[in-house]
Amino acid sequence: MPEPKPVWMLYLLRSEAEERTYVGVTIDVERRLQQHNGALPGGAKATRRGRPWSIFRILGTYPNRSEAQQAEAAFKRLNGAERLSAEPKNSL
Repeated sequence: MPEPKPVWMLYLLRSEAEERTYVGVTIDVERRLQQHNGALPGGAKATRRGRPWSIFRILGTYPNRSEAQQAEAAFKRLNGAERLSAEPKNSL
């Protein structure tokens, strides 16, 4: 039986310490949050400042990394306030 394909998620983090947001893609949001908060290696350099981070919203699910990254690029064009109120389209 073939392995199920991973579902890629577009997520929005919000800093609990500062007025900042972060947008990213992953197949494991909880693991990625731990990385951003420094509990596991591999967090983005942009999230070292502003810790701790919390998941504000899962913005969408996508069948592959390419589609998730396209949505991420579009979403990153918004400013923080727009990100908090916007609703991107899901691909799945």
